[in-house]
Amino acid sequence: QEHFVESGGGLVHPGESLRLSCATTASTFSQYSMAWYRQAPGKQRELVAAILSATGTKYGDFVKGRFTISRDYSKNSLYLQMNRLEPEGTDVYSCNTLSQVYSWGQGTQVTVSS
Repeated sequence: QEHFVESGGGLVHPGESLRLSCATTASTFSQYSMAWYRQAPGKQRELVAAILSATGTKYGDFVKGRFTISRDYSKNSLYLQMNRLEPEGTDVYSCNTLSQVYSWGQGTQVTVSS
C-alpha cells in the first residue's frame, strides 16, 4: 500500500492551471512538514513547494509566484495549485514529507504542451 496517493495531473496548454492533491495517513500529515517535488526522466528530483508544520511556506525559485501549496488537516491532504503553467513544468509531481522520510508514491504526470 502506497503511503502517498497523488492525483490531479493531466495535459494542459501553456498558461493554464492544475490543482494537484496528495492523500496520506493522519499520523504522517500531523507530524511532518510536507512538500511537493517534481522529476523529469533522467533528472534529479527537485523541490517545488513545502509547507512547514507550524506556519510558513517555501517555493523553488522557478515557481515565481505562480503556485500555492496548502494542506487540509480534516482530509489529511496536501494540495498544489499551479497557475500559468509553462512547458518546462512537464514532470511527474510527487509528494512526501519535507525530510523525505517515506518511500515515493507513483506521482501524477503533468504535461504542458501546446
